[in-house]
Amino acid sequence: MDHIPDETAPLQGKVLYIEDQELNQVLMEAQLSDVPGITLIKATTGADGIRLARSEHPDLVLLDMHLPDVGGLEVVRALMIEISGGLKVALLTADNLSMDIIKAMSLGAYEYWVKPIDRQQLLTGLRRALGGGAGDARGRAVGSPGHGRP
Repeated sequence: MDHIPDETAPLQGKVLYIEDQELNQVLMEAQLSDVPGITLIKATTGADGIRLARSEHPDLVLLDMHLPDVGGLEVVRALMIEISGGLKVALLTADNLSMDIIKAMSLGAYEYWVKPIDRQQLLTGLRRALGGGAGDARGRAVGSPGHGRP
């Protein structure tokens, strides 16, 4: 049975956003600007994202799959110890489903979210990832119920 996020519970947590496109970072900041319980940390490369994930101990990593230095799959591989310790990684991609997404999910990525992500999709995904509770939302593409883990 899937965990249904409580829409009234305040969101709480530290989110690391690994994204090289400045416009996407600005959009994410704007979408989260009025969510007081969320602390947003940003990285523009996979290497910086890995370093920040290890030093800042976020509750959730939003990971662009296409980065200038290393791909999202390599970032997931590098964070496997942290993922096994409970770190959730949501893959952000313009691709509905690719081999890299399947591989990253098999390595422990929590979900994949198909871009562009609107505010409601983002908040629903954050509630699912940060809300804890029973159920496993792994493989659910936010806003795309027909696309998920095979």
